[in-house]
Amino acid sequence: MALLTATCAAPAAGNVKTRLVPPLSYDEAAALQTAFLKDTAENIVRATGLCPCEGVVAYTPVGSEPIVEALVPKSFRLVCQRGEALGERLLSATADLLAARYASVCLIDSDSPTLPLAALTTAVALLALPGERVVLGPAEDGGYYLIGVKALHRELFAGISWSTDRVFAQTVARAGEARLDAEVLPRWYDVDDRPSLHRLCEELFGAPAGPYGGLDGYHAPHTRRLLARLLSSARERVWPQPLFGGRLW
Repeated sequence: MALLTATCAAPAAGNVKTRLVPPLSYDEAAALQTAFLKDTAENIVRATGLCPCEGVVAYTPVGSEPIVEALVPKSFRLVCQRGEALGERLLSATADLLAARYASVCLIDSDSPTLPLAALTTAVALLALPGERVVLGPAEDGGYYLIGVKALHRELFAGISWSTDRVFAQTVARAGEARLDAEVLPRWYDVDDRPSLHRLCEELFGAPAGPYGGLDGYHAPHTRRLLARLLSSARERVWPQPLFGGRLW
């Protein structure tokens, strides 16, 4: 059985999505993170109906269990990330989940609420193939939205320049050094700054289909509803120049 694991920080004003302040307020940024997590979790639930996998959320910080538990399905297992640096937290989550004797683990960034379902099901299918490998979903900012493994490979999380545009390339290099096949999914995007917020609005409210092999992104109902409310009262602040009309539906 594979684990699809949404990684997140518990939504709290001033602690999440701070690069979106402005144009958002701290409370609005936290509400957006809440919507992102709900949509990511529901997308994972859809994947569990199509392939042999289960849903998990790996959260931080310690003590935020009640907040996170209220935002994800009751079927999800909760795992607290350990460590200070991002690489340490990702490594600890992977180690803890593999220690529970699951066949594979995918860590999924909850900053991509419209990630196509095909990205999740393809990752599970690739990890079910014989032989050791790492599955990576590259993000357009140079990071990755997904990393999947069948065994613990510490080198994949060591010596990485986290939060830079070199993360994906460095991880692929680490995989090569470890003689791991790197299976690369199509690119998608994270939402963590003003331009990517505008792109999300375009995708949800009028843009053409996303660039994932001709497939549309996930419809992200929680994110859509929240943004529709914000845009109805603060369009000029949140999304001032829609390219495709920007109807709110």
